Amino acid sequence: QVQFVESGGGLVQPGGSLRLSCAASGMIFSVVNMGWYRQAPGKERDMVATISNGRNTNYADSVKGRFTISRDNAKNTLYLQMNNLNPEDTAVYYCNARVPFTTWGQGTQVTVSS
Repeated sequence: QVQFVESGGGLVQPGGSLRLSCAASGMIFSVVNMGWYRQAPGKERDMVATISNGRNTNYADSVKGRFTISRDNAKNTLYLQMNNLNPEDTAVYYCNARVPFTTWGQGTQVTVSS
């Protein structure tokens, strides 16, 4: 059974940084194209960044140059380094496959506020 456990969120001031982690299980992680998604209050869940099994990356325009997605296949773990955060980045962050499985984790809350 596919499972995702996200962690690393928290409260940070504008301009600050956070590193999110996602532990994946129930699949052959190394062959799956993965992504980070976020859902702000009252909005739909949107894709933030993706990384292929060959480590090619893509980013939403709103986070380009600030966020970096990476993966450690030996640890079945996906990461998102977030720098220069702003209040518009406030959301619950989730990981899933690039073509999402029906199962989602609980997400991790990121709040950017002074």
